[in-house]
Amino acid sequence: MSTIGASQKMQVLMLLLASAGTCLGLLVATAADTSPARPDPPSLLPTHRRQKRDWIWNQMHIDEEKNTSLPHYVGKIKSSVNRKNAKYVLKGDSVGKVFRVREDTGDVYAFERLDREKIPEYHLTALVVDKNTNKNLESPSSFTIKVHDVNDNWPVFTHRLFNASVPEMSAVGTSVIRVTAVDADDPTVADHASVMYQILKGEEYFAIDGSGLIFTTTKTLDREVQAKYEIVVEARDAQGLRGESGTATVLITLQDINDNFPIFTQSKYTFAVPEDIRVGSSLGSLFVEDPDEPQNRMTKYSIVQGEYRDTFTIETDPNHNEGIIKPMKPLDYEYIQQYIFTIEATDPTINLHYLSSVSIRKTARVIINVTDVDEPPNFKQSFYHFQLRENQKKPLIGSVLATDPDAARRSIGYSIRKTSDKGQFFRITKQGNIYNEKELDREIYPWYNLTVEAKELDSSGYPTGKESIVQVHIEIMDENDNPPEFAQPYEPRVCENAAQGKLVVQISAIDKDITPQDVKFKFSLSTEDSNFTLTDNHDNTANITVKYGQFDRERAKVHHLPVLISDNGRPSLTGTSTLVVTICKCNEHGEFTYCEEMAGQAGVSIQVLVAIFLCILTITEDPKGTKEKKRGGRRISTYPELILKADLQELQSSGNQPGTRSK
Repeated sequence: MSTIGASQKMQVLMLLLASAGTCLGLLVATAADTSPARPDPPSLLPTHRRQKRDWIWNQMHIDEEKNTSLPHYVGKIKSSVNRKNAKYVLKGDSVGKVFRVREDTGDVYAFERLDREKIPEYHLTALVVDKNTNKNLESPSSFTIKVHDVNDNWPVFTHRLFNASVPEMSAVGTSVIRVTAVDADDPTVADHASVMYQILKGEEYFAIDGSGLIFTTTKTLDREVQAKYEIVVEARDAQGLRGESGTATVLITLQDINDNFPIFTQSKYTFAVPEDIRVGSSLGSLFVEDPDEPQNRMTKYSIVQGEYRDTFTIETDPNHNEGIIKPMKPLDYEYIQQYIFTIEATDPTINLHYLSSVSIRKTARVIINVTDVDEPPNFKQSFYHFQLRENQKKPLIGSVLATDPDAARRSIGYSIRKTSDKGQFFRITKQGNIYNEKELDREIYPWYNLTVEAKELDSSGYPTGKESIVQVHIEIMDENDNPPEFAQPYEPRVCENAAQGKLVVQISAIDKDITPQDVKFKFSLSTEDSNFTLTDNHDNTANITVKYGQFDRERAKVHHLPVLISDNGRPSLTGTSTLVVTICKCNEHGEFTYCEEMAGQAGVSIQVLVAIFLCILTITEDPKGTKEKKRGGRRISTYPELILKADLQELQSSGNQPGTRSK
């Protein structure tokens, strides 16, 4: 305060000195004007030498907004030119309208009240001219008229209305907004432009400092109690000058923070839900009230009491802040008709430091009543897997079972859908027992997939329209019912002059049955009366070699060699595959030069006629022609076409013609 007082005193002293200087200048000018004019000495006549002349006045000043009547005297301009025919003239933008000068005396007057805040100084040009010719008697001189400031303006705010915001529950001293008022008076004059601020309305919640900064004075500003505040601020200068425009209104909005717990709108929620409600679908909504704004509502719902946490879940709808109850597993009216548990609503993101209150309604009771629905039958299993050995006639494969889950406990009827995989091969009884209608061959179809329907029946035995389905998978188990055979077609050739022990071909075998890892095939020739030898390699392969040596192409160009192949299954099966060996001409290097194609020529012999007769007898005994018989360890096919083919091959093999027979 002492520093400010000294500065103000210094400004007053400077003003007084300036005023004294102005007065002294006017006195000197007046004295010069009243003193008699002295004649120029002869040596300084204008015709011989230019005479030195000077303007005589000081810088002029005038107070703004003078209350005296116009015109206002400003000052005097005076030149050393002292002639009766001289007159004073002013030039400048404000001459004539604002300022005028007396031609004879040089007195300058203001004909308007001046406003320093509009024009702080005026720049004019003074001239001394001849009255008759208007020619300059002295060079023009520029001078300035300065307007002295008076404290005639009050501070004015830059806006009449300010908008601001601050978070609710802010600490004392939190800055809100800085307002500014401007005083148009001269800031160089003490206390003319200094601004002081004061809150006229709202001082119990806010304060303002000397720079115009508004800040909070309490930490209990609660948006949920009052969201907006209207503050009136006044600005005045140091001398207390104030006006209508020296006040402004500040609208302060409290920004929401998450400081309130959600509360349930009800203490108990009751829902009725059908037992067939889909898992994961909504069965009802829970509602809470949260006075915070939507972006600060993060309600979390949970089950706090009860044994059904694994049966239901509560999800939060982010758009409406509702709790959506959903079942996590199927409901069963016949098992549980009512669920009762306690739920809680919390907000894990709440700022406990600003917590305004603790809710007493954070929990509620939920009652879920399950209603009965006429449900379709329920199978005891989600699917069935049965195994059946091939070639078995109409055994019981397995049974399915479905029950009515409702209290009525209606009877159930079963059927196999016609769209099932080869469903015509099977039938199902009223009790759910499944049988096959014919013998099945694993090598044709190893699996059968059936769709079994269970239909609810009324007391009269008619379907009620409620039905369920289940998948039944029947796996056909393998039996050793196929003899081994060649792994591939062989077309061996040998030179007619081949040496003894020459390798003709190496053979291997396959079995249409499921082949175990320890399968062992045995190879042998059905007759030793040939020029070939078979050597079993005991690794499921065998070598065919030349037994004696050269062949006679004139006698036979093609040899049919029956090979017996046995497996180690239970029972063991033996099959006969015929190897057709072509005798070729070769050059001296053992390279084939000419080989005939196999010519299967055979006449109709007595043996062939006997075979045809046997086929007719077989068809008469078994019209279906689908059975096979076993004799001892050998398996005889009774398929007519197979018997015919087998007998033809065996009969032709004796005549060096190809043939195959199962044993």
